[in-house]
Amino acid sequence: MDKPKTTPKDFFLYFAGFVTLYVSAISLVNLLFSIINKVFPDNLNNGYYYDYYSTGMRLSIASLVIVFPIFLFLASYLNKYLLATPEKRDLAVRKWLTYLTLFVTGVAVVSDLVVLVNTFLGGEITTRFVLKVLAVLIVAGAIFAYYIYDLRKNFAFGQISRTKLLVTLSCVLVFGSLIAGFALIGSPMSARDRKFDERRVSDLQSIQWQIISYWQQKGEIPVDLDNLKNPISNSYTPTDPVTGEVYRYKATSDLSFQLCANFSSSNVNVTDPVNDKPMPLGYGMADENWIHDAGETCFDRTIDIDLYPVRAKGI
Repeated sequence: MDKPKTTPKDFFLYFAGFVTLYVSAISLVNLLFSIINKVFPDNLNNGYYYDYYSTGMRLSIASLVIVFPIFLFLASYLNKYLLATPEKRDLAVRKWLTYLTLFVTGVAVVSDLVVLVNTFLGGEITTRFVLKVLAVLIVAGAIFAYYIYDLRKNFAFGQISRTKLLVTLSCVLVFGSLIAGFALIGSPMSARDRKFDERRVSDLQSIQWQIISYWQQKGEIPVDLDNLKNPISNSYTPTDPVTGEVYRYKATSDLSFQLCANFSSSNVNVTDPVNDKPMPLGYGMADENWIHDAGETCFDRTIDIDLYPVRAKGI
């Protein structure tokens, strides 16, 4: 009996199926890592800026929402296709991609276990680390088990109940991770509110530095924000990104001032180091922070004349 030939349809079906599998697996692992980072923050990262929402977590969720259903559709279609044409099980493209996947996932599992044992022997085991190792082990192990069984099962007898069980468990893991991810990042509207608040903090920092520069040049703080405008240097004071209103400023003494903004959300109880930790000295004034509630929040600042001395004339 002649061996079945690989048609363009066969090649692209299998290629698309395995690509969507890899993308889904990587996105799931990244999402699980982001969830673990959120629930078990690393104290070594305190004081540094990381935006888990706009990077790993949101991208992973977007990838899973789009790519994972495509993978499920292709997997279901390929199963039906093989039931109708069982001779296609021996196609070279299918075997190559299957064994490549087994090799990659096998290496991932073994490497994961080696790292776990090595870290354990070094005495650096933490809950955060163990959960990440388990995440990789579960995802890679599930893929490995699925394709090992896929190579052994006999479609002619319709033995697909175990395959359905593995697919069901995978769907539960993916959808559970998506729900946890959505719960942590909030709705798209809340994410938009956070971005507007980040813009407001950035605007206040810009105004603050303009005030410091004004002090160093003139030896006094401005009476109002109009004093900061300079058409020659094209200096201007930013306004609220939503309302367009000028931020509230008040000089409270010869060296002190107050900046206020109307925020859309609160970062008081935020555990991630996103605008709720003291900024580095090069980013703002010493010992300052930008913790705020929803609504109007004011920040009191006092210029340290030793750190920001008045410049001599002509400098």
